[in-house]
Amino acid sequence: MKRETTAKRINKIMEDRRLRQVDILNLAAPYCKQYGVKMNKSDISQYCSGKTEPNQDKLFVLGMALDVNESWLMGLDVPMGRIESRKAIERPNMGTKALKERRIENQIIENMNELNDNGKKNLLNYSKVLIGNPEFAKEDKSYLKVVAAHERTDIEVTDEMRKHDDDIMNDENF
Repeated sequence: MKRETTAKRINKIMEDRRLRQVDILNLAAPYCKQYGVKMNKSDISQYCSGKTEPNQDKLFVLGMALDVNESWLMGLDVPMGRIESRKAIERPNMGTKALKERRIENQIIENMNELNDNGKKNLLNYSKVLIGNPEFAKEDKSYLKVVAAHERTDIEVTDEMRKHDDDIMNDENF
């Protein structure tokens, strides 16, 4: 899946946008400050030469600064444009925890975009299962789950009514 190096991708951006290494550093500076990531001229020089690859934090900052998808910047065969989630955009002053959450959100979106319609439906269903599990959900929503169901006693229940109730209880989308 990897097509090019990070160095080739950075140099392509520099050529296309007529940027110098110092311009990239200046574009990255506000994001470095915001997210507590240290980056200097030497880092940019080494990335451009291919001597080293940026770590995850620096790759994220470069992606933000250059407005490109980090996976593309790494040389993968994916669209160049950034993938932003609505939730991520609504949080401009992020700390370290929020930055990690944003990376995960963007990776989930990237992974989802690689799936066909059937895979997307399965991903959605699986995420609902995870949300329903108190071990993975942000909030305990166990109070929303049906603990037990009892047959009505105020009326005579027919076999048809029982079948209908069973169908509802056995519905995986319920």
